[in-house]
Amino acid sequence: MIDKKLTIWCILVLMFVSSRVTGQNSPFNYDESRVPSYSLPELLITNDGTTVANRREWERKRRPEVLDLFTTHMFGRVPNHVDNELRFEVVEHGLVLQDSARRLQVRLFFNAIKDTPAVDLLIYLPVAANSRDACPMFLGLNFMGNHTITNDPQVPVTKSWVRNRAEIGYENNQASAAARGTSAHRWPIRLLIDSGFGVATAYYGDIDPDFDDGFKNGVHSIYPKVADPTGQQWGSIATWSWGLSRILDYLQTLKSVNPKQIGVIGHSRLGKTSLWAGATDPRFALVISNESGCGGAALSRRQFGETVQRINTSFPHWFCDKFQDYNANENALPIDQHMLIALIAPRPVYIASASEDLWADPVGEFLSGRMAQPVYDLYGLAGLGVKMKPEPNQPVGNHVAYHLREGKHNLLEYDWRQYIEFAIRHYARNK
Repeated sequence: MIDKKLTIWCILVLMFVSSRVTGQNSPFNYDESRVPSYSLPELLITNDGTTVANRREWERKRRPEVLDLFTTHMFGRVPNHVDNELRFEVVEHGLVLQDSARRLQVRLFFNAIKDTPAVDLLIYLPVAANSRDACPMFLGLNFMGNHTITNDPQVPVTKSWVRNRAEIGYENNQASAAARGTSAHRWPIRLLIDSGFGVATAYYGDIDPDFDDGFKNGVHSIYPKVADPTGQQWGSIATWSWGLSRILDYLQTLKSVNPKQIGVIGHSRLGKTSLWAGATDPRFALVISNESGCGGAALSRRQFGETVQRINTSFPHWFCDKFQDYNANENALPIDQHMLIALIAPRPVYIASASEDLWADPVGEFLSGRMAQPVYDLYGLAGLGVKMKPEPNQPVGNHVAYHLREGKHNLLEYDWRQYIEFAIRHYARNK
């Protein structure tokens, strides 16, 4: 059995590498002419066939329906008995970046039970931020531990389970100090501080380790999975999103942080997570999806690059079990990802793609933003403002924004500069 699983995993990895590097000789589609014909589910027609005419009808009837459809068929339900009462312990604080920023390290516990899973939160705030001039924030999860997003030696190496990566010294699912700062390019702390923003991050594996073990670890160990014939229990993305909301609970208690100006950001699978966090928690002031692809911003029905079947086969723990009913059966879905973007309205949402990241389907990501516009129209808010995907490095949009960055699947300074400008623009309107 172990050998069989290993063989299947090796085949999937080889298919993935081939698709990322060349897009050639792959079973996945990278040809626009081969995108199947499809019809998107109606965004503004309720389950009983009524057409939504105004934002009141959207908010009171259609939006709850759409939210429930995503919960039922894709992300899963947070258990009713989950305890949202947060405990925290300030572990360390100090001045950094030539005393222009304050570092704060906090351990968050998700319930009152001793020795339960905890999240180590790393925060950097401009020194100038105070209760009278509280700063805006970006919040996002990271992939390999807080110590990887900075060269700051005061940030400890994570003790949580990590994926093995020999090139950074991760072996036996344990992190290594050799990885310190290896993801710093994705988290330009100096740029954010100089722009007047705070930034908070935590290792996503603290909330739920990213492997399929039947939901026995992380937060799921506190709220174990029970028999559910509907297949609607929360998957990892819903769990990570829930964790982001608990971190938000804490950030809103800080006097130096503006509680109404905290945006959520995520890259790749964590971009999917940021979209669901924004859809389920209206306290997030804006939402950023960086190359989130299938299950994130890309339309599922296009079957371009990564597909529903591929994502459910490789990562069956990300979504609820019900989502597997739509493997190679996308047209049966009662939802598609433009509806996920619409759930964020009227708050601003930014979708970004990369020119060489065909796996994430840049066209499908752009189209989701465009097809969400009818809901933003109900609020009188401008969206992308263009019908065709723009050329690389030409950002477009207003309350819904989009850019296609040159290059590969990554989160780079160019992306961050667009997100900072986007946040400044929208926060200035809401003063």
